[in-house]
Amino acid sequence: MKNIQSSELFKIIGKNIKYYRKLYDLEKGKMTQEKLAELADVSIALIGNLESEKISQGLSVFTLWKISKALEIPIEKLFDGIDDSNQSLHA
Repeated sequence: MKNIQSSELFKIIGKNIKYYRKLYDLEKGKMTQEKLAELADVSIALIGNLESEKISQGLSVFTLWKISKALEIPIEKLFDGIDDSNQSLHA
């Protein structure tokens, strides 16, 4: 099994947050970074940095859970794109 680097994990999470935020736009109405940050009770900068792949610090599971709830998706959707059969999140 191949280990995944934290930078790659953040990149995947950020892409998925952006994808599901844009999908929310299409299905339920406008979801800006500002609105997502407000609903998830996180900073606008955090959402922006995640979506632009400028984050390299740790994220709490609680923060990811709040973002997933604001987007009305299961938290595991934020990890879509990680091939579980070839990669492991264990260092």
